[in-house]
Amino acid sequence: MNKKMTKANLLLVEDDPNLSEVLMDFLISQGFRVTLALDGDEGLRVFHHGNFDLVLLDIMMPRRDGFLLAEEIRMLNENVPIIFLTAKVLPADKIRGFKAGCDDYITKPFSTEELSLRLDAILKRCVRVESEPDITPVEVFEIGQYRFDTTNFKLLREGNEISLTPKEGALLRLLCLNKNQLITREKALIKIWGTDDYFIGRSMDVFITRLRKYLKDDPNVMITNVHGTGFKLEVKIDNA
Repeated sequence: MNKKMTKANLLLVEDDPNLSEVLMDFLISQGFRVTLALDGDEGLRVFHHGNFDLVLLDIMMPRRDGFLLAEEIRMLNENVPIIFLTAKVLPADKIRGFKAGCDDYITKPFSTEELSLRLDAILKRCVRVESEPDITPVEVFEIGQYRFDTTNFKLLREGNEISLTPKEGALLRLLCLNKNQLITREKALIKIWGTDDYFIGRSMDVFITRLRKYLKDDPNVMITNVHGTGFKLEVKIDNA
């Protein structure tokens, strides 16, 4: 049994009592420590008081649906992996899910084998990303009028400070490491999210839009699209 999985605390939020019972039995048999919540309100309360390595959410739930719950969990914890379990298969639903902060999407009905493989892949991806040593010793980047503290995810300009989320910081750092050079969408997705899935790519566009907003006060700094293939951090005047 995978040692990483035996140590994982998992929050399952599923309002179908029959499915939740089956999932609980299976997940426990795979070595997870599972906490069950039967609706979105209970799920948020449980998450507040727990320390979870992974979250499985149904989307269609009473009181608070999975989209809203994922957004609220993301405000509390930027890094915990979130997987949606859902019968909603329209592309618009998947895009909304990734924008809400999910890491993967499993469509009902699904096999326990598929669920096991997805969970294993998500956990390995997160362990790999968190444990990878940074090959570049730079801790602070000069971006035109901005200073970017990569350790504390702080963007500074003229005494003003913007706090970035870890994914925003990781994406800006990747752009800084390749300043004035093309970063392909595939490279950014694999480096930061561990996959080049199309729907996660749509989620990345949201992060790029946020970074553009943060950097808008310096006209010599911009993040441009390059022929639909990727992005480039362009700095016309370099203070470094």
